[in-house]
Amino acid sequence: MSQSVTAHMSGHGSDHGHADQEELKVLGFWIFLVTDCLLFATFFAAYAVLHSHTNGGFTAKDFDIPGFIAETFILLVSSFTSGIAVLAMHKGKKKALIGWLIVTAVLGATFVALEINEFVSMVAEGATLTKSAFLTSFFSLVGTHGVHVSFGILWMIGLMIQIAKRGITPVTTRKISIISLYWHFLDAVWIFIFTVVYLMGVM
Repeated sequence: MSQSVTAHMSGHGSDHGHADQEELKVLGFWIFLVTDCLLFATFFAAYAVLHSHTNGGFTAKDFDIPGFIAETFILLVSSFTSGIAVLAMHKGKKKALIGWLIVTAVLGATFVALEINEFVSMVAEGATLTKSAFLTSFFSLVGTHGVHVSFGILWMIGLMIQIAKRGITPVTTRKISIISLYWHFLDAVWIFIFTVVYLMGVM
């Protein structure tokens, strides 16, 4: 009887410890997100100060309007598909979850490809990172966002592999919820970039 109670208490303690670890991991992600907010806020502040320092070269009015509109549309759609993936997860639909994550990752990769193409075109026109303070702040802000999106795609691919092997578990559920929140965060940051950098720039 005593051994049974001890085993039960031991198992309960193990479950409680696992729950605490999951909560700590979620807390760690929120701390990471706060520091990321501060990082982007710093880049936005730098851009606000330096956007008029063009050194007589490339200015915000020279941005390719169809290009950044396409990037915005694609990222907004990817945020929507990531939300559908989470819904599929809550319904226990493993194949649908993986399928929508694939769609989200492909859209994210398309966004990054368009952004790289934009950078290459600008550099070809002589608009390099060191050409002016404006371009330095632009490449730093938009490039940092692009790096975050690229990291999110790799993270998503890793989660798809885990789900394919382990299925929908409490651990993978927590991870999918976090990557979805991270993706929505990047979408929100891009809306600010679209408005402050591109839209206000070409007006």
